[in-house]
Amino acid sequence: MKNKARTYLFSNSIAPAIVGASLEAYKMLAESQDLINNLKRNTRIFRTEMKALGFRISGHDESPIAPVWLGDARIATKMSEIMMQKHNIFVIGFSYPVVPKDQARIRVQLSAAHT
Repeated sequence: MKNKARTYLFSNSIAPAIVGASLEAYKMLAESQDLINNLKRNTRIFRTEMKALGFRISGHDESPIAPVWLGDARIATKMSEIMMQKHNIFVIGFSYPVVPKDQARIRVQLSAAHT
């Protein structure tokens, strides 16, 4: 229900702390392009290298949100668990009913802070 019900989707207001943090983030971005340039570089490297390894990455090539298609829900869940437990990398596995059957994936969200 929580994944599909309209009453749960997009019905929460933004917390004041998030508004304050967002305003500060905009100020930081206006002062320097370093974070944006790092994020673009990290996105380009991740997407290029993952595709070279044979993974299917969806979305626009410049998007730092990079869904890695795996197909099988068990594989997506297991991969997200292994990435966290063995590599301390937080990725989320998505499977049905959040995405269509047999279209399971992990969602990678790249950051300017990644090295």
